[in-house]
Amino acid sequence: MGDERPYYELRHLVGFEETNLVGNVYYVNYVRWQGRCREMFLRDRAPEVLDDIRDDLKLFTLSVGCEFFAEITAFDQLSIRMRLEDLTQTQIGFTFDYVRLRGEEGGNDGEPVAGDLVARGRQRVACMRGPNTDTRPTRVPEALRRALEPYALPASGSAPRGPLAAATGGG
Repeated sequence: MGDERPYYELRHLVGFEETNLVGNVYYVNYVRWQGRCREMFLRDRAPEVLDDIRDDLKLFTLSVGCEFFAEITAFDQLSIRMRLEDLTQTQIGFTFDYVRLRGEEGGNDGEPVAGDLVARGRQRVACMRGPNTDTRPTRVPEALRRALEPYALPASGSAPRGPLAAATGGG
């Protein structure tokens, strides 16, 4: 199916309200699920960052996209799998694999559940601070960096920009 790196997973059961008149999922829901996955990641893996957000940290979404490979419909069970694509001083790049699960829900033992890749998304986020009239880029909080570390490319990865870019610049 492609990328075998560890991922943060959000499970989702598609409902009728997420489909169009034809019965397939309306495209805007894929973007909504990216946001939900990111929020749940913060809640589960970096709760201290939520306090920072309540203070003055802002996570601005700079870009978002999705490539579709197959249609999904109501009551399809999805696994939205978020990984770190790159990390600079002030920005974070995420990838999202949307996998329609097959068979039993399972997977609670840490083993991936079989499924079909139905879409792949990307999102770029900038960390900002300050009042809305004077918001400026800020470093990605250390707690968030630590939480993202397990989901990054390995140090020997071939990606041009990886998590190690954070130490030397960019963004």
